[in-house]
Amino acid sequence: MASNHHYKRPHQPHSSSSSSSTTYFYIFISIILLTALFLLSSHNITSYSTVPLAFESGKPIKQYASGQNDGNGAASADCDYSEGNWFYDPTVRSPRYDETCKEIYKGWNCVAGNRSGAAEIVKWRWQPNHCALPQFDPLRFLESHRDISIGFVGDSLNRNMFVSLFCSLKRGSGEVKKWRPAGADRGFTFVKYNLTIAYHRTNLLARYGRWLANAKGGELESLGYKEGYRVDVDIPEGTWAEAPSFHNILIYNTGHWWWAPSKFDPVKSPMLFHENGQPMIPPLSPEVGLDVVLRHMISYVEEKARPGTILFFRTQSPRHFEGGDWDQGGSCARLQPLSPHEVESFFSVQNNGTNVETRLVNEHIYEAIKGTAFQLLDITSMSEFRADAHPSSAGGKKHDDCMHWCLPGITDTWNDLFIAHLSRLKVR
Repeated sequence: MASNHHYKRPHQPHSSSSSSSTTYFYIFISIILLTALFLLSSHNITSYSTVPLAFESGKPIKQYASGQNDGNGAASADCDYSEGNWFYDPTVRSPRYDETCKEIYKGWNCVAGNRSGAAEIVKWRWQPNHCALPQFDPLRFLESHRDISIGFVGDSLNRNMFVSLFCSLKRGSGEVKKWRPAGADRGFTFVKYNLTIAYHRTNLLARYGRWLANAKGGELESLGYKEGYRVDVDIPEGTWAEAPSFHNILIYNTGHWWWAPSKFDPVKSPMLFHENGQPMIPPLSPEVGLDVVLRHMISYVEEKARPGTILFFRTQSPRHFEGGDWDQGGSCARLQPLSPHEVESFFSVQNNGTNVETRLVNEHIYEAIKGTAFQLLDITSMSEFRADAHPSSAGGKKHDDCMHWCLPGITDTWNDLFIAHLSRLKVR
C-alpha cells in the first residue's frame, strides 16, 4: 500500500528522513506554483474596481485588459484607442456632469426628456484592446491648458462634442464667461485659466449658397440647370475662416451634409461646384466635390494656422436608423449596444444600408489627410456599437433623432479620446 502513495528513489531505503525530505519537496513545488498563479492573475487586473461586462454577440462575458499608462494617466504612445469593446460598469453612480448643464441643447438632454434607459447610457465604458483609456479629469485639463484656445469646426455633431467638453470643464471651474471668437456660433472662457473653447458651425467647410439660373444664360444653364447650391470649393465658410489664425487646437469634421438628398437633391437642388469663381465643367458628383473641398480646406488651414497649432480631423459619427431613413419612419429604440455582427449589418458598404455613408465618408477623410499636419481622431468604430445612445423619440422632433447623441453620453468618451491624444503632443 505504501509503495502506491510515496515517491521512492531507486536503491534508497524508506526512512523518516526521506519522508521528511519528500514533504519539503512538495511544499517547495506548491509555493512555486502558487507564486506563478498569483503573478499571472495580477498581470490581468484592470483599473476597474469590479470586473466589467463586455457586450459581445448579445451575451455578457468576463474580459480583462492590462493598463499601460504613464505616470500622468496618459496611455502609451503605441496605444490604438479606436479598437476595443464597450463594458457595462454598474459601479458608475453618476455621470461627469448632469442634465442641469444649461449648454445642453434640449433635444440632446435625454434625462430631462425622459428617454428610456438614459441613465444607463453612461454606464457603458470604452476599453481599448491593449491599453487603458484615461478617465477625464477637468481640473488637470484646465491646469495643463492655461492660456490655450480650442476650436471645434464642423456640423452639429461637433457641437455635440463641444457641449460635452464644456459641461465637463464647468464641473472643474464655474467661473466662466461667454465669449465668441470671430465667426463662432458659441464660445466660453474659463477665466481663472484663460482657457477658451468655441464652436464654429459649418456644414460643408466650403462656402455655399442658393444658385438660380441667369436669364442671360451661362455654362450651367446650357446644360439644363435651373437651380441648386453653389459650392465654392476654394473658399472657406466665413464662420470659421479666421479660426486657424486664432485657436491653438482645432478639431474639424464634415460629412453628414454631403449625403443629404433632402437638402441637396441631385435633380431639384444639386451641388454646383465652383473654383476660382467659375463653375467646374463637367459638373462634379458630391463624392468628387468632397475630395476637392477637403484638399482646398486642409491646405487653407495649414497655411493660416498659427505656428505650433495642433490639428485634428474627426472621423464620421454614425447614424443608427432602423426600418428606414429619418424621413421614412426610421427609429432607434435600442437599450443596449449592438453586437459586432449587428454593427456590420448596419454599416457594411457591401450591404448599402441606410447608414452606410459613415464608412464611405471616412475613406475620403483618410485619403485627404495623408501627408498633412492633421492628426486623425477616429471615433467611428467605438460609436458604431452605440445604437442605444441617441435621443430617439425624446429628441423633440417629428421624427426619431438617431444621428445626434444624448448628453451625458458617448461624446464624453470622444473627449476622453481627444484628451488622450493631446497628452502625447506638446502645445506650443
